[in-house]
Amino acid sequence: MKPFSSLAMFTALCILAAPAFAADPAPALSGCAAKRQDISTQIDQAKAAGNTSQQAGLEKALSEVTANCTDAALLKEQEQKVFEAKREVSRRQADLSKAMSKGDPEKIDKRKDKLAQSRKELQDAQTELEKVQPDQDDE
Repeated sequence: MKPFSSLAMFTALCILAAPAFAADPAPALSGCAAKRQDISTQIDQAKAAGNTSQQAGLEKALSEVTANCTDAALLKEQEQKVFEAKREVSRRQADLSKAMSKGDPEKIDKRKDKLAQSRKELQDAQTELEKVQPDQDDE
């Protein structure tokens, strides 16, 4: 019975140790590399679905991104979107304050809804900015 228990122990250790030997997952892509990867994934999906016109459009987009995309330009573009979204939130907050001072409940509700939408757009823009920013760990 001893050989059986040794074999069982060895098997259990191998199973438990397997995750330790697994390769580290690939680092998340950012910037233009992430954009190219996203488009490539969409191309694969279009191929699988047999959508040749979508595939052709995506292949054109991929070639344009490959030729023209720079991480610096992408970062600047996303920073501009965040800036504009912040400005829109400020404007919507001012509109809400004005409506509240007038006391019109219908306008207040409408302004609150618009402010909430602007805040969501700002959050989305900030999330996208985080995706294109270079890793801060390297500094």
